[in-house]
Amino acid sequence: MEEISTVTLIWRAAKLPIYSVALVPLTVATAAAYLQTGLFFARRYFVLLASSVLVITWLNLSNDVYDFDTGADINKKESVVNIVGSRTGTFIAACISLVLGLSGLILASVEAGNLRSILLLASAITCGYIYQCPPFRLSYQGLGEPLCFAAFGPFATTAFYLLQSKTSEVPITGTVLSASLLVGLTTSLILFCSHFHQVDGDQAVGKFSPLVRLGTRTGSEIVKISVMVLYSILFVLGLTRTLPFACIILCAITIPIGRLVISYVEANHQDKTKIFMAKYYCVRLHAIFGAALAAGLVAARMLA
Repeated sequence: MEEISTVTLIWRAAKLPIYSVALVPLTVATAAAYLQTGLFFARRYFVLLASSVLVITWLNLSNDVYDFDTGADINKKESVVNIVGSRTGTFIAACISLVLGLSGLILASVEAGNLRSILLLASAITCGYIYQCPPFRLSYQGLGEPLCFAAFGPFATTAFYLLQSKTSEVPITGTVLSASLLVGLTTSLILFCSHFHQVDGDQAVGKFSPLVRLGTRTGSEIVKISVMVLYSILFVLGLTRTLPFACIILCAITIPIGRLVISYVEANHQDKTKIFMAKYYCVRLHAIFGAALAAGLVAARMLA
């Protein structure tokens, strides 16, 4: 069995790179709002960022708690519950994180005077709840990726866009919806690739993730198709001028990272030790693609 140092276990349990899923939707949404209005509310941005980080902390901690309950994490050394040795303590920390995160999101929504944003954020958090929490646990039915796409893409990204406006009447444009689609796709790819090294454990407890149903070889093909679809959609959105040309140019620069994700998964999908890193390659794609998308939106406003 692979020997893992305590420092490595703590690093894996903290999942710090995964918190890009809080940063990217907010930053892309803020850039889309800036393109539309020319406004940027720095204090609100950082309140939303801190609140989003707290909500993601709830997702991570509660996921470990409920996977501990079902036995899915019995051999998962980097599980927070296994590291701290307390299911109750981890659950309490998760609940505190959720309450604090929700409070920040609600305060920002009230300050912006935008009811639509509250409804969208509530929908995003609901997706997170039914993804992993009893009695739903839809991730055990292989529905995690669609929920992840909706939560971080159309729901969260559009909500953050509305919250970076001075008026509740800011229109929801094709540009922000298109950007949210791309954010949702890259976020879902992280979740999909996180299943590769957990197939045996998931199968043992009846957790039918996409990789349990399809196998890792087919899963590697899906990763390849997903990355190709991501860039195909990007270019279509550019040709139809739904996204600014600057977004297409800057996001196209990230294609080598997309190719790296494809080649790594194809080469290592059967290696349980190496494939663990696949999700972090996807995080890299998610973060850099998101940064390029946001930069393109800002550049389009400055060049207009």
